[in-house]
Amino acid sequence: MNIGVLGAGQLGRMLALAGYPLANRFTFLDTTGHPSAGIGDVMVDTDQKHLADFLAKVDLVTYEFEHLPVSLVQAIEEHKPVHPSSEAIRVCQNRAEEKALFDRLEIPTPAYRLVESAEALEDAVRELGTPVVAKSVTEGYDGKGQAVIKSPSEAVDAWRTINHPRLIVEAFVDFVREVSIIAVRGRDGQVVFYPMAENQHVDGILRYSVAPLPDLDDAIQDTADGYIRALLDELDYVGVLTLELFQTPDGGLLANEMAPRVHNSGHWTMDGAVTSQFENHLRAIQGLPLGDTAARMPSCMVNVIGQEGEPARLLEIEDAHLHRYDKSERPGRKLAHVNLVAPTHAELIEKVRRCAELLPGAPTPRFSFE
Repeated sequence: MNIGVLGAGQLGRMLALAGYPLANRFTFLDTTGHPSAGIGDVMVDTDQKHLADFLAKVDLVTYEFEHLPVSLVQAIEEHKPVHPSSEAIRVCQNRAEEKALFDRLEIPTPAYRLVESAEALEDAVRELGTPVVAKSVTEGYDGKGQAVIKSPSEAVDAWRTINHPRLIVEAFVDFVREVSIIAVRGRDGQVVFYPMAENQHVDGILRYSVAPLPDLDDAIQDTADGYIRALLDELDYVGVLTLELFQTPDGGLLANEMAPRVHNSGHWTMDGAVTSQFENHLRAIQGLPLGDTAARMPSCMVNVIGQEGEPARLLEIEDAHLHRYDKSERPGRKLAHVNLVAPTHAELIEKVRRCAELLPGAPTPRFSFE
């Protein structure tokens, strides 16, 4: 089966690598003019003049990047199956729509307000209390299009800096850790869940993800499973969905945002789970039985950002698995990741620290269960 992928970055690259053993072929449609997949058949189409050629080559379509014109995805749906659907993209592209969906499904979120002017932003800051995070309602990812506001007097500057006609303002949360739940829903409605991961971000960019968590109560995992199942069923979703959450001191979970695709916090599954998120996504969209999501051992994904370390040194670490994206170095750019696995969490954390020391500029890893 030839699978069309909208987007041509490292997530598409890893989808293809997972799909070749299933005899899948891949055609990527890049709308940015800067493809980096380096694999499969890549079509650059910045002016949407090659869509017919793309559709003629593929049997079904998925995507590795949700910042796409919804109209483009809807147009493709008229000719080929698209999983996940354009409705999932429409909701995830708009933080106001996303929050409304969470509210409708009774998935708790941090307190928030929607504002359309600097004055309204200042009022929201006063109402919610400082600090708050202001984000553009559309666009923005990996920390872009947002600002932390520590005083109402900063609201005007934040409005100008973000430079977007509508913002969502979120109260800061007293949380124990940032976590994510990844689930997969098949075309027949079957749903499987991966163990929750703890995530450490720096400047809005994910640096470390650990799973499974040694101190996570089964009831918290069950709660997260219930939230994401509700989203999957409501959207009649097919494929991998990710939900990022905050875990509060009382064990509660507050939804931050969701991503309608394979996700950075699930890269640990490539070497640490029975079936990777990438293989399971491909199984789901093709109507194949979903694979086992259990963790083989404690695992940690270490993102390589901006500058690569020495591959030979990284691979000297026992049971280290380096996944390079074949991209040029640039500050803030995701260049690779290292998956580390170990029999115990204590051994795993030691490996993570050794790995971090070998990566230029890598922050000190800190996890709540240490």
